[in-house]
Amino acid sequence: MFGTFSYYSSLFYRGFTAYTTRQLQTLGLNFGSLFPVLYVGKHPGCSPSRLTQTLGLDWGYSQRSIAKLVEDGFLTKEKSGRTYRLDLTEKGQQAFSVSHQVFFDWDEQVLAPLTGEERQQLLALLSKAARNHEKELLCTNTSTAPLTTAE
Repeated sequence: MFGTFSYYSSLFYRGFTAYTTRQLQTLGLNFGSLFPVLYVGKHPGCSPSRLTQTLGLDWGYSQRSIAKLVEDGFLTKEKSGRTYRLDLTEKGQQAFSVSHQVFFDWDEQVLAPLTGEERQQLLALLSKAARNHEKELLCTNTSTAPLTTAE
């Protein structure tokens, strides 16, 4: 178990989740809000349906998350014809910036012991493995789960 890719993936995921949670708490957000905020920030005017489908979320969970983000002043949800449009508020823009930056800051901390060349090599190998994994998901997965998060 130790020394396997699965072990290290779990270790890094737990570390990233804890780090991100600490950073987002200063804004009044939780880890579950990270990807909806990032998605709306990168796709202004998107519909709740598109966000739910792209992020592979359960419809009920997605709607509760959106309602909470609207209630807390991070998103607006405006009727547009037969659908709704989601946009970031000013507070949401600030959260988007922090959420986006947290990826780079965490990478910098975790990868600090590696040289630039080692970082490039690691990311290239992970990218190669991820592409292979995505192909497998396309062949076996019938859900709407995203292949990449928040595009």
